[in-house]
Amino acid sequence: MPENRLWIGALGGVTEIGKNMYFIQYGDDIIVVDCGSKFPDESLLGIDLIIPDISYLLAHPDKVKALIVTHGHEDHIGGIPYLLKQLNLPLYASSLTLGLIESKLKEHGLLRQTSLHRIDSESILDFGSTKVSFFRTNHSIPDCLGVVFDTPEGTVVHTGDFKFDMTPVNRQYPDIHKMADIGKKGVRFLLSESTNAERPGFTPSERLVGTHIEEAFQKADRRIFISTFASNVHRLQQIVDAASLTGRKLALLGRSMVNVVGVSQELGYLNVPEGMLVEPAEAAKLPPHEIAVLCTGSQGEPMAALSRLANSSNRQMEISAGDTVLLAANPIPGNERNVARIIDNLYVLGAKVIYGSRSELHVSGHGSQEELKLMLTLMKPEYFIPIHGEYRMLHHHRLLAEAVGVEGDKIFLLKNGELVESAGGVVRQSGRVPAGQIYVDGLGIGDIGNVVLRDRRQLSADGILITVITLSQSDGRLLNEPDTISRGFIYVRNSDKLIEEINQLVVATLEKLNQADLGQWNVIKQTLKEALGKFLYEKTKRRPMILPIIIEV
Repeated sequence: MPENRLWIGALGGVTEIGKNMYFIQYGDDIIVVDCGSKFPDESLLGIDLIIPDISYLLAHPDKVKALIVTHGHEDHIGGIPYLLKQLNLPLYASSLTLGLIESKLKEHGLLRQTSLHRIDSESILDFGSTKVSFFRTNHSIPDCLGVVFDTPEGTVVHTGDFKFDMTPVNRQYPDIHKMADIGKKGVRFLLSESTNAERPGFTPSERLVGTHIEEAFQKADRRIFISTFASNVHRLQQIVDAASLTGRKLALLGRSMVNVVGVSQELGYLNVPEGMLVEPAEAAKLPPHEIAVLCTGSQGEPMAALSRLANSSNRQMEISAGDTVLLAANPIPGNERNVARIIDNLYVLGAKVIYGSRSELHVSGHGSQEELKLMLTLMKPEYFIPIHGEYRMLHHHRLLAEAVGVEGDKIFLLKNGELVESAGGVVRQSGRVPAGQIYVDGLGIGDIGNVVLRDRRQLSADGILITVITLSQSDGRLLNEPDTISRGFIYVRNSDKLIEEINQLVVATLEKLNQADLGQWNVIKQTLKEALGKFLYEKTKRRPMILPIIIEV
C-alpha cells in the first residue's frame, strides 16, 4: 500500500456477530483493535472455536504496532492467544480486561513473553503518525473504552460496545462530556457498534435486573440455581448481593465462572462477603434454603454446567423437585433451540424455571436506537462505518445515521476484509485484504478446511461404507472375497442381501478393469466409488462416504 494514506478495515465483526477485529493503518503503522472469537453453528461439526484470519497482519509484521482491546468479552478477546502465538506485539487494555486476558495467556503459556500495558480513559499513546486516546463507556462488563485515533487524515473513533446507562451498578458512568468534546474537535470517521440497531427506544439500566433477582431469591424456598454470562460482572455482583440479603452461601459451577469471579475479586471489581463462597461438594450437604449456585450455560452450551445439571450428569450437584432455576440471560440468536431443550429438561426434573423477557432478569448491554443516535449526535462524524453486527443491523444503523444528518454517500457498509481509504482529503471504498474464518479444532488451528468439513457433514448425514479388497501383487488378481464394513449407513447384520450385492458389484467392477488399470490404485478406488455410489443411491436413496481399501499380497 502507498505511503501517506489512511486505511480502515475489519478482519472480523461485520456482517456477523462475534470475532471482532478491526485495524487502522496510516502509512507503515498498523494498529489493531480487539481480537475476538465466536462459537460455531451446528453445520461446523467438531469445531471448537472460530477466530479471525490474520493473514494480512502476518504479511506485514513490522508494521503492526499494537493491539488495543476495548473490553473483556470473548467476542473481543477470545482470539488473542492465537494471534500472539503467531505475532508477538504489545497489548493495551484496561484493568479488568487485562486481568481476563492474562488468565487466557497463562493457560496458553504466553504470559511471560507478552508485553502487556494497563490503560484507562485518561491514557494517551503515541505511535508516530497516529496518536491514540480513550473515553469511558458502559456495557455489561466493567472497564469499557472507546478509542480515538488522531491521524494526519483526521480523527477516527471506534466506540467499542456501549450503552448509555445513567445508573450503572459500578458507578462507571459514560463520559458524555468527553464524547461531546471529541465531536466538537471534529470526527472524520466513526466506527460504531450496531447490535441493537433494530431495537427502538433506550436499553434499560442493569440496576433494574438486581431488583428482580432479589425478588426471585426471596420467593425461593429451596436451592437456587442461577445462570448468566460469566463476564457480566455487574450481574454477578447483584447475585452476590441477593444471596447475602437472603442468607445464602454461594457455589460456583463452570470453569469460566470460577475464572471471572476469581479475577474480578482479585482486582476489586466484585465484592463477595468473606465465607460466602463454598465448594460445590460442601454446598451439596447444606440445607436447600441456605444455598445458591451460580453456573455457566445460559446459552445452552452442551458441556456447560447448566446443561449437565439439566441432564442429571453433573457429578458435583443435582437439581431436585422444587428447586428454583433462574436464567438471567436471553439466548443469542441461534441458541434458542438449545436453551429450550434445557428448560424442558429442568421442568421434567420438577424445577421452578424463571426465564424469558417477561422475567425481567436480563437487560442488554448494548445501546438501542436512541442511544445509537445519541452517539452519532455527540460525535457528529463526516463519514460513518457501522460495525459489530449482521448485515440487517448495519443496514438499520445506516438509516439511523441518515436520520441524524449523516449524508448517505458518506456511509460505508463493509464486509470483512474491505477497506475505506482516505488520501489527500479524498475518501473512497478501495480494495480489500484477506479476511475469513479460521477454525480451531482441539490443538489444531486452521488445519480444518472446507474439504474436511464436507466429509464430516457427509459422515453425519449418511455414514460410511468401507470395502476391503485383497489383490495379488504379481498380477492384480482378487485373492479373497471383498470385506464390506458399514458405520452409520446400514446395520450389516440385518442387510445380508445388500452386502452380498455390494460384494458382487465390487468383483464385477474389478473384472472389467484392464491389466494396466489394476496396477493403479487411484484408478481402482475411483472406479469402485463411482460404481458403488450409483448402485447404493438407486437402492437406498442415500449417499454414504465410500472408502475402498486395497491390500496387496
